[in-house]
Amino acid sequence: MSYLTESLKIEILMMIRYGDRARTQCEVVRLFRETHPDLPPLNQGTISKIEAQYRDMGHVRKVPSKRQAVVDDDTKLNLLLALEENPITPARQLARDKKNAHIKCKLFKSYLKMIQIDDVAKNVILFLGDGMSIPTLTATRVYYGGEEKELSFEKLPYLALSKTYCVDSQTADSACSGTAYLGGVKANRGTIGVTAAVEKNDCDAMLVEENQVLSIARWSQNVGKRTGIVTTSTVTDASTAGVYAHAANRNWQTDAQVEEDGVNATTCRDITYQLVKWETGKKFNVILGGGSQKFLSNGTSDPLGNEGKRTDNLNLIDEWLNDRTAEGNVAEYVWNRTALLNIGNETDYVLGLFSGGYMKYNLDRNTTLTPSLEEMTEIAIKVASKDAENGYFLFIEGGRIDQAHHSVKAHKSFDETVEFAKAVQKALDLTDEEETLIVVTADHAHTMSMSGYADRNASIFGSPGKDDNGLTRLTINYANGPGFIASGYDYVNDTTTDIDYQFPSVSYRGSETHGADDVAIHANGPWAHLFSGVIEQNVIPHIIAYASCVGDGLTTCSGALKIVANLSLPLLLAILAVHLIT
Repeated sequence: MSYLTESLKIEILMMIRYGDRARTQCEVVRLFRETHPDLPPLNQGTISKIEAQYRDMGHVRKVPSKRQAVVDDDTKLNLLLALEENPITPARQLARDKKNAHIKCKLFKSYLKMIQIDDVAKNVILFLGDGMSIPTLTATRVYYGGEEKELSFEKLPYLALSKTYCVDSQTADSACSGTAYLGGVKANRGTIGVTAAVEKNDCDAMLVEENQVLSIARWSQNVGKRTGIVTTSTVTDASTAGVYAHAANRNWQTDAQVEEDGVNATTCRDITYQLVKWETGKKFNVILGGGSQKFLSNGTSDPLGNEGKRTDNLNLIDEWLNDRTAEGNVAEYVWNRTALLNIGNETDYVLGLFSGGYMKYNLDRNTTLTPSLEEMTEIAIKVASKDAENGYFLFIEGGRIDQAHHSVKAHKSFDETVEFAKAVQKALDLTDEEETLIVVTADHAHTMSMSGYADRNASIFGSPGKDDNGLTRLTINYANGPGFIASGYDYVNDTTTDIDYQFPSVSYRGSETHGADDVAIHANGPWAHLFSGVIEQNVIPHIIAYASCVGDGLTTCSGALKIVANLSLPLLLAILAVHLIT
């Protein structure tokens, strides 16, 4: 810490003593932050070293009756302190924990950064970890680096919990939850971008304008912001579809799927058609993910050889490209990593489809052919930022966290969560927190749990010991799913480190279900402090709208700004949630 000059060290010592008492180290840390906001924060270890070394020189004495330091101001102090610590290994971390020396009133840098930014959020990036339950976060930390590891977004200063239930279901799916956190309205399970007045498969109700829910992306477009979607799932799957579509069935992703349910596909347009032709989707500057087969008719293949699944003879990739270039824009369709990374500064619109269906899991992908979520995030920000005088809104999803959980393949789910965290870090590196609101959340939970009393630093895929019948059990379990095995099975010889290993399920289901747990919301940037406490999931877009001055509701740009700025947080959240009852 070379910034600690002689005068600063003396000032720190003087902070410790004031009047007839002494401040605690925690108080000194906070006071230093307040008086020197432009300098890196202090930590307690630094303060202790300063006190100890000055005391050894006879310039500081400790009063036995109180934690009190007296500084000899007449003595010239000239110390160079070696304050940098060695890297913390798991063994060293465990030793430190046993001493408890480093957790006395521990202050994280993220805590010290909890400064409210009340400016307008010019840009917004909403990250969605599909199925990223709180137990998933905990287990991923252990997988990635140990119990004390922090994922990138866990370092963000503001945190809330989101209640994920839907109108007709205690446990959400990605469709009704997407309508909530993107459109601000809770809906029925299986429906996308429509109110609860629309039941599943009800085409007529879906087409009624007052039943259609516009998303935060559309609100952003209405004030001139650039927009886009990124996912490792398909760009027409439930989460991303919630950004632009209105559908009475989340599975209506091609005309053929609409017709399969006995509905006229030319009357009730499929989700992919809406992405390319309807008002919100056709304005996206960025569309990156999987799902090329939904764009192409059977008999037509993409450059990777994936044959289309439409029956209406449409090639919606060509339609998208022709529509964008006809408007005089520079538009590019890409299908591999090299082409994506070579996107130029002149590009106005990009459509990237890197697989026929879901993109490959990170552990399975061809890294020279298929881009990572981190790489797609970087290009998305690059394109969205072009000539973005009014800013941009991006929705970025780690879609395969969820799908791995459905298969009870915990190894892949945790690895996808790590990749998701890398994408968030890339966004943090490329943006300015003074003008960019970054929100990280999940749509729903899963039934995975961590149980037993595993040793510290043990493998998350290992065993915490034996059960009362003497059988080896595992730390990771699911309440249901394809990993069910009749009672009496001993897991002692299972290769649980295999990336495709299916973890135990208490009851059998071909696909593991979602969980009804609350999920976390992490936030940073303008008005991120509004994410606090336990909130309804459909309040999320209203907070974003308030911060970025979009939509028809109350915003920080409205005339009520000065009044609202002085309201208590619970009252302000109540005002923003007015859409819950209208």
